[in-house]
Amino acid sequence: MKSKLMQMLEERKEEMIEIRRYLHEHPELSFQEENTSRYIEEFYKGKDVKVDRKVGGGNGLIVTITGGKPGKTIGLRADFDALPIFEETDVPFKSKNPGVMHACAHDGHTAYLMILADCLIQLKDEIPGTIKIIHQPAEEVPPGGAIGMIESGLLDDLDNIFGIHLLPMGPSGVVGYNSGFVFPGRAYFKLKVQGVGGHGSSPHLANDAIVAGAHFVTAVQTVISRRLNPFDMGVVTIGSFDGKGTFNVIKDSVEIEGDVRAMTDETRELIETEIRRISRGIEEEFNVTCELTYTPDYPPLYNNPELTEMVAEVLKNAIDKDITEVREFPKLSPSEDFAHYAKKFPACFFYICCTPKGVEKPYFNHHPKFDIDEDALLVAAKAVGQVVCGYYGI
Repeated sequence: MKSKLMQMLEERKEEMIEIRRYLHEHPELSFQEENTSRYIEEFYKGKDVKVDRKVGGGNGLIVTITGGKPGKTIGLRADFDALPIFEETDVPFKSKNPGVMHACAHDGHTAYLMILADCLIQLKDEIPGTIKIIHQPAEEVPPGGAIGMIESGLLDDLDNIFGIHLLPMGPSGVVGYNSGFVFPGRAYFKLKVQGVGGHGSSPHLANDAIVAGAHFVTAVQTVISRRLNPFDMGVVTIGSFDGKGTFNVIKDSVEIEGDVRAMTDETRELIETEIRRISRGIEEEFNVTCELTYTPDYPPLYNNPELTEMVAEVLKNAIDKDITEVREFPKLSPSEDFAHYAKKFPACFFYICCTPKGVEKPYFNHHPKFDIDEDALLVAAKAVGQVVCGYYGI
């Protein structure tokens, strides 16, 4: 079956590119992907599969491919939302929705999986098990679309789940993997510091919220330098300090927003505890009121070691002109809501390199000039197809 599948994918490479370009021209933001969802649903009409739509109350779809023989059930997941970015590429299929762009390669994820799914549907009698194609919305915005897909109950029977991400970390043909905790978890916080305003000439009659807020900004950095084990990974970023006012007026309140990243649940919980403690300390030290909103969203992403080893071995042993190199990648710093699946099912999330040809320093995902080498779409389809065949021994 494997040779038939690879040949079918090669013959449909241009169709993958066509789908990717259509999606790139018509991006939709997280939780608003109605047209994209309909486009995907239309693709599966008339095919011998079960399609569940509006999964989890959102725009997701789950396509169930029931094999000709009983066996394990696996999931293959691709996301399809876009980002609130004004595109700055110079491609003929540039976004037609100003201020919205497929700058994270989700268009490519969806395009490769649609064609791979269609090929697997045609070969399903040879599959000893069930494959669930997971077209997921809203990866980019917490709480993320993965939660709704899981809570639908339609994936409860999964034995394992796989996903990929296109990344410009090498030329097309290079596939990367890593094991254990590979992506950090993430949390968002907002702190409102309420003091007492006043005239700049009379600070003793006021209670300066900017001074208290500035102290908080400095203090939270000590969480990383003085509270974490030096071998653990954690980041606290202050992304917004809303303290604008008039030069000779003491501000009565400020709002601070920040981002937390941590590679394990234990580290993430420790950072939250310390930020809450510092917030309480600011109240006492500066006689202000602190209102802290702290929202953990994506957990750390854990790649099951045994499953990842299987994926690596299958891909290293693949004799394929389009898969030119398979290597272990370092841990990466973005967060990804595939982590929700990986908390429930043994999972492997791996990487397809897509640096455009002739480019030495590519723009990374989420940049307004981000682009991919479209040859990587076939690599993605083949790599996941190889994993499916290796998993089932077909």
